[in-house]
This record gives sequence, C-alpha cells and structure tokens, in this order.
Amino acid sequence: MKRPHLPRRLPVDPYILLLLATVGVAALLPASGTGAAVASGASTAAIAFLFFLYGARLSTREALDGLRHWRLHLTVLACTFLVFPVLGLAARGLVPYVLTQPLYQGLLFLTLVPSTIQSSIAFTSMARGNVPAAICAGSFSSLVGIVLTPLLAAALLGGSGGFSADSLLKIVLQLLVPFLAGQVLRRWIGGFVTRHKKVLGLVDRGSILLVVYTAFSEGMAQGIWHQVSPLRLGALLGVEAALLAAMLCVSWYGARALGFGRADRVAIQFAGSKKSLASGLPMASVLFGAHASLAVLPLMLFHQMQLMVCAVIAKRRAGDEAAGDGAAGEEDEEREQERPSKREQERASEPDRPGVRPHAR
Repeated sequence: MKRPHLPRRLPVDPYILLLLATVGVAALLPASGTGAAVASGASTAAIAFLFFLYGARLSTREALDGLRHWRLHLTVLACTFLVFPVLGLAARGLVPYVLTQPLYQGLLFLTLVPSTIQSSIAFTSMARGNVPAAICAGSFSSLVGIVLTPLLAAALLGGSGGFSADSLLKIVLQLLVPFLAGQVLRRWIGGFVTRHKKVLGLVDRGSILLVVYTAFSEGMAQGIWHQVSPLRLGALLGVEAALLAAMLCVSWYGARALGFGRADRVAIQFAGSKKSLASGLPMASVLFGAHASLAVLPLMLFHQMQLMVCAVIAKRRAGDEAAGDGAAGEEDEEREQERPSKREQERASEPDRPGVRPHAR
C-alpha cells in the first residue's frame, strides 16, 4: 500500500498576508483624529454592506432543501456552537498563567464564531467527502451564527472586553437588518450578484481589510503591542493548536459514533472544526468596539492554522480513500484468481467410482 505524501508546501493564505500587512500599516500609520472618525464610519458602512451581500447570495430554497440531511447539520451546529464554546470556557483556567484576560476573551470569542463555507467545501471535495452536505452545513452555520454568536457573546462575555448591552442592538442594526434586506431583495438582485460574484468578492475582502485597519488603529491608541509579548503569542498559538486538535478528533470520531458514513464524516470534520474569519472580524468590530484588536488576533491566527492543518488532513483522507479502493480491487482480483473453475468444482465433487481408471493419454 502506498503511503500518502504530505504536501511539499503548506498553504499560506495570501489573504492572511494581506491582513498582516494591514496590521503593519495600522501600526505604522494608525488613523487618528478626523481620519479615525472617517475610518470608523466607513468600517460601519462596509460591515452593513458585507452582510447585505451575504443575504443576497444565500438561496433560501437551497437552504430549505438541505434540511433533508438534518442529522448532519445538527451535528455540525453542535460542534460549532456547543463543543467549541465548552472548550473555550475550559480554557478560563489558563488565565493568568498562560493567557492574559484580553487574549482569553479573544479566544472565547473565537469559539463562538460560525463555521466557514468556502474552505469547508474545498477540503471536503479534496478528501472525497459529501460536498453538498458541506455547502449546506456551512450556510446553515453562517445563518445561525448571525443571531446565535451575539447571544452567546452576551451570555459568556457579559460586560467584559468592551461588550455591552448596546452591542446586541448594534448587531441587529448593522448585521441582521442588512442581511434580511439582502434576502428580501434577492429576488431582484440575485442574478446581478451571481454574475458579478468575483467583483463583489473583492468588495467583501476589501471591507474586511478596512475593518482590520480600523480595529488595529484603535488598538495602537491603546498600546496593544505593549499588552502582547512574544511569549504570550507563543502560548496563544499552543492553546489554539490544542483546541484545533481536540475539535478535529471530536468531529471525526463523534461522527463515527453517531453512525455516519465516511463521506459524511469528512464533511462534518471540516465544517465542524473550523471558524469563519469573514464572519468573525465584522462581528468582533461591532461587539467589542475599541477593544476589537485583541479580540480578532486569536481568530486571525487560528484561521491560518486551520487552513494549514486541514490541508494536510484532506490530502491524507484522499490518499486513504484511493488506497482503500485500490486495495479492495486487488483483493477481489486475488479472490477471483484463487476461486476454482466450475469444471474443477464438479470434478472435486464427483465420488470416486471403483474399477474406473483415469483415461490414459
């Protein structure tokens, strides 16, 4: 059996490099005074437009059709909004020895964010899993997260980290209302959004870059880099690696225990173990306000880590599946060759008749 090879080069998302470059620009040239007010207003408008596009893209009919696989979707939702937050709460014991309180709040917020869509689909396809299920699971997670993430943040984060009761109203006005408006207008603008998907995708990413710049500009005014030492960053990476490993195991072996087939388990693992940077960054900006810079740092690091680790796992899953198919074919061929012919079976079953000698040639 051929051993699957690991990728020669671990994938580094170019968008992550852009995000890090944006953080660098904010550190060197932070917005201040009137510029900060303009950047904050532009960021608010960009977030509202971003979720308007989310609503215009999501097909309600496709989402309803996906309900037929409700057990798989409930499993992914349980991983995303139940198991993840429980592990996040368990990490509270690491404060203040491993993590500072602000970094822990960012880590806990990370566990409340919806799952990804694009990367879950890509890795599920690479690993030969149930791609339609991954599409629906990611869409459901994003849709539920618009409402559930702020509610969980209100319950678990309370008034800490800049989160306040007004944040719930902000999330309704800046995220939920634009999303619903996009759903209502989808009948008329859905075709336009589909035809210009690439251009609007650039608008998506540009909006998130603006959010990151605004958040880290405000963080520079608060001295963010004086609060995070290299040692704390290393500790945060170690904690996030343990969190990702735990969720990959829970989603895979938990799905097996629930009786799902291999293709469904692949979709559950990749959709249930990842967190969405695209949804999390705008939400953090709304929920945490001036404290958003430390809140989004754990999410940015976790996002890149999950891409690198899941790329390796998807490659191995694809290799295991191919090797399994090949091994099965070889075993069938060997059994066919070893199986005696029909004539040989008849000869073996004939009783020996006394006095009859084999015909001599």
